[in-house]
Parts: sequence; structure tokens; C-alpha cells
Amino acid sequence: MTILCVRFQRPRPAEEALPGLLALLEEFTPVVEALPPDGALADLRGAERYFGRDAVELASVIRVRALALHGVDCVIGAGPGPMLARIAMRDARPGVTGVVPGEPEAVAEFLAGRPVSVLPGVGAATARTLCEYGLDTLGLVAAAPLSTLQRLIGARAGRELREKAAGVDRGRVVPNAGSLPGAFGRARAGTSLAAAERPFALDELDPDRHRRALLSAAEEIGARLRAVARVCRTLTLTVRYADRSSTTRSRTLREPTAHSAALTGTAYDLYGALGLQRARVRALALRAEGLVPAEQASHQLTFDPVDEKVRRIEEAADRARARFGPRAVMPGTLAA
Repeated sequence: MTILCVRFQRPRPAEEALPGLLALLEEFTPVVEALPPDGALADLRGAERYFGRDAVELASVIRVRALALHGVDCVIGAGPGPMLARIAMRDARPGVTGVVPGEPEAVAEFLAGRPVSVLPGVGAATARTLCEYGLDTLGLVAAAPLSTLQRLIGARAGRELREKAAGVDRGRVVPNAGSLPGAFGRARAGTSLAAAERPFALDELDPDRHRRALLSAAEEIGARLRAVARVCRTLTLTVRYADRSSTTRSRTLREPTAHSAALTGTAYDLYGALGLQRARVRALALRAEGLVPAEQASHQLTFDPVDEKVRRIEEAADRARARFGPRAVMPGTLAA
């Protein structure tokens, strides 16, 4: 096991503790990837050799330090890859690290009886399609003919699903946490990521409320980016479900932007492509990635007076919010 997936069990108001928690992980390895709003991946390959301890032992040290220095407990999963570490975290609890075995045969046995929904990226619609054909566990999916899976969910998706169900983890930890100042969702010059999460008080089935949450998150991210003269190249949507599983989808924007309308439209497209159909959603999170200074980004010229008017209104709204507070100006849907 070389990868840890850590979820900090922090109080909601204590977002100021997040930079310190990420810095704590960076004391063991520089390869740390933030998983907004409350988690991170850490690649400990170098740390295991340096400290002379395996990943599970280092996880215990990380847990103790998080409690002692920040008063924050955490649940940790360990595995040979990011996907497997995330799955292992489902078996973890405070004080006990969830572990996926390192040997390929043991990994396949570990996964065989688990529902297909535990795989990152398998949403409610895909899981429902597979279950309708009796492919409700990873063992059955791994044993199914590739042609069958590709016919059900598509050529590329079927191939990737079969590999993952068999324990093939091609993911890697992409460092970004070190560039996150303040809380997970804040963005300043030099950052590579900005995020906003919208949790629901109760598991939410209403698509209109889902879209309202996405609008709010996109407006927040757009305002933050414009405040520091940054634009993003990619927008990522994460949907967390009632059963603690999640689906993540990303899309590269046609041009780098901090325009709230463009971010909202992309967020709606990502959400619509999931085809959730009455899924019980616990939280929605948007993440803007690939941030660059606004003056370095190209912008397609347009003669559309409506687009120019919207951008001018947006600038005026930003000035009003800067003077009177973030809720001084907002879309009518959010004010209701």
C-alpha cells in the first residue's frame, strides 16, 4: 500500500484548519492532492523508504498528529492506487485504517463481493443499468465479457469499468493541495484550484434544487476568480450520494473564463449528462482547475450585445458585493 485517502472529520465552521491539515500531510510527502471539501490523497512511496514505515503505520502517525495539533480526527484508507485507497476508506473508521491488500489476487478477492457503486466514477444511472442485467457486484462485472459491458455502457466506459472491477488502478495522485491558501474553496494569485460545495440538510431528490445549488456554487467560484483576476480552464462536478458514493465529471471549457454564466452553463451540462433521475444527493461540489492570470488568457471576440451587457452587469454586481457584502446582488432564483 502506497496511497492514502484521508477524510478529515472537521466541524463545519473550522474551515481555517484545512491549510494546516494539508500541510501536515506535506510533512510526509510533497505528492498531495486535495479532494474538496474535506479530503486528500497522499502518495507515500518516497515516505515509506525515508521513514522506514509502511503506509498503514504512517497513517496512524498522521491521525495522531491531526488530533494533537488540530483537534481533528480522520478516517483513512490505504491501497496500492488512488481508486483502491478510496474504496478502502469506506471500511475505515476513526482509529482503524481501511486497507486493500497489495497482491493482485487478494485485490480481486477484496473487490469481488462489493457493489458496483463503490467504484469512483460509477454513478447511479450506470449502477442501475448494470444491476438490471444482474451485474450488481464487481466480481460479476470483472467476469463479464467485455463486449457485453461495452454494449451496455459504451466502448471506452465498458473497458475502463472492467479493468477497475478487476482491481486495475491506473490513477495517480496529482499534487495541488500545496497551492490552496485558506480554505479549500479560496483562490488567490498562484493557486491551481478553487472549489465550492453545497451540502443539503437532507438527502435531496429534487433536480430543481440540485440546479439551484449548482448556480450558487458557480456564482461563488466566478466571483472569487474575478476578484483575483484569474480564469479557469476546467470545471469539475462532484456529486455525493446518500450511500456515501460519489460521481465526478470534468469538462474543459471552450476558453478560459471566470464568467459566472459560462461556469453555470457548464455545470448544468455536466449535471444533465449524469442522468441522475431522482438520485438521493447529499452534496454537490464544483471545482475550477487550471487557473491562470486573466490577462494571459485569450478571449474570443463577439459582436453579441447581450453577452457584452451581461458582462457589464456582472462587473457592476461584483463592485456592489465588494462594498455591501456577498449577498448584496444575486440571481433571483437564489434570492427566493
